[in-house]
Amino acid sequence: MTASTPPRSESRIHLDSTAHLMNSIGSALADRLRLVPPPARRPAPPALVLVAHGSRDPRALTTVTALMDRIRELRPGLPVRLGHIELNEPLLTDTVAALGDTSAVLVPLLLSRGYHVKHDIPEMAAEAGLRARVAPPLGPHPLLVEALYDRLLEAGWPTAPDAATLRSSAVVLAAAGSRDPDSAKDTRRTARLLAARLGVPVVPAYASAAAPAVPTALRALEARGRHRVAVASCFTAPGRFATQCAGAAPWLASAPLGDHPALARLVVNRYEQCLAAPAARAA
Repeated sequence: MTASTPPRSESRIHLDSTAHLMNSIGSALADRLRLVPPPARRPAPPALVLVAHGSRDPRALTTVTALMDRIRELRPGLPVRLGHIELNEPLLTDTVAALGDTSAVLVPLLLSRGYHVKHDIPEMAAEAGLRARVAPPLGPHPLLVEALYDRLLEAGWPTAPDAATLRSSAVVLAAAGSRDPDSAKDTRRTARLLAARLGVPVVPAYASAAAPAVPTALRALEARGRHRVAVASCFTAPGRFATQCAGAAPWLASAPLGDHPALARLVVNRYEQCLAAPAARAA
């Protein structure tokens, strides 16, 4: 008798057919997926380059570094760099050269328009061949006034002054100064915004290159019967001018703006504003 292969059970035949069908579906699906292009990668955002003036005061670099940390907390993943116009490293020319082909927005840590904003910063970026836009300076702006106001409160300005205190009080807004008339316009605008917040006169005055000087403004306010005069430091970081102006204060002087949270928000605001602006601002 010849041996024969026993027939496969119906269940085994059914399982083999199902496996074959699933393999066919899988192969067909894999072929279709190969035709689908991979998702496009979102381009990296332009770098935010903080442009500080620079100072021989070692506290200045520490202060600007702390401000950078606050900005990184606000915008995780955004590349944030630092460059100085002079006196400190890294210099702006070195920072932008290191960016290579990366586009960038240069945000001046300056509080008004002037020669640095209009000429030095765009020229330094162009010299390095960087694809960059230059944002406006940080002032005037309500967030700048918020930071100035908080620094005055920290220095001892009364939170709820009575009418008699308001009549005898005033503020000198101490800024670096510039020969550019637009710089004085911006500082006057900031002074008006701060005066509206405080309810007392705020007089802009300067450490150099413009009038009135801080001591002159203080004497003029005293002659008007304002015997409680504070100096509001309109400086990003400590330095010679900030120390000089604070030393002239007859009553109290606020600290430089430093890493105040409102200043960090203002830097991000300028960055985003510049990205949304027409390409005409490109350096």
